[in-house]
Order: sequence, then structure tokens, then C-alpha cells
Amino acid sequence: MAGQLRARRGSVRRRDTGMVSAELAAAVPAVVFVLAVALNAVVIGIDQVRCADAARLAARSAARGDSAGAVQEAGMRNAPAGARVGVAGDTWVRVSVTSPVPGPLGWLAGDRQLSATAQAERELAAEEGAP
Repeated sequence: MAGQLRARRGSVRRRDTGMVSAELAAAVPAVVFVLAVALNAVVIGIDQVRCADAARLAARSAARGDSAGAVQEAGMRNAPAGARVGVAGDTWVRVSVTSPVPGPLGWLAGDRQLSATAQAERELAAEEGAP
């Protein structure tokens, strides 16, 4: 009887051979995909912060009375690649920065774009032309 029990255990072990390899082969692509989505989300978050910083810095530049070209340059210098900077307003300057969603999985966001807007009131010295 003990011999039969040992024989059964041995046959069970032989049937399970390779089971871990098959499970691992099925799980690795899922883990890689989840990791890629997580890394892409981090890149999207970084670019969103860059859009906000670019809008803020360009609005500050416009509030100081810098030229439209200088305001555009300040925004583009700090914005992510492929971004657009828009400036509007007279007393209150409103700067909008939009950028396409980055990364290989950016298509998951659909037609949405990253965007940020900042406002600043023109400084009195800038309006009067004082240094």
C-alpha cells in the first residue's frame, strides 16, 4: 500500500511538471502591459505639469509687459514637445498651453489633449512704460 501511495505521488508530480512555466508565460505579457501603462501615465503626468509651468511662466512674462514673441518663446521653452501656446487679453493676460498626449499609449486618451491655463494682471509699470 505504501508503494502505491508513492507511485501516485510520483505520477501527480510528473503531470504538474511545466505548470509554473505555462503560468509564467501567460502572466508576463500582462505584467509588461500594466508596467507600460503605468510608465505612460507617469509621462503624461510630467507633461501636464510642464504645460502648467509653461502657462504660468508665459503669463508672468506677459504681465511684465514683454513682447508677444517673448511670451510665446517663454511658453514654448518650458512646454512639452509639440505644444501650442495661445495668448489673449488686455488688462488680464490669459495664456493657454495645449499639448498632444505623449507616449506609445497616448491613443488611449482618445482625442483629448493636455492643457493648462494661467492668468496674470498686467503690472502697472508695464502699462506706463516705466523700467
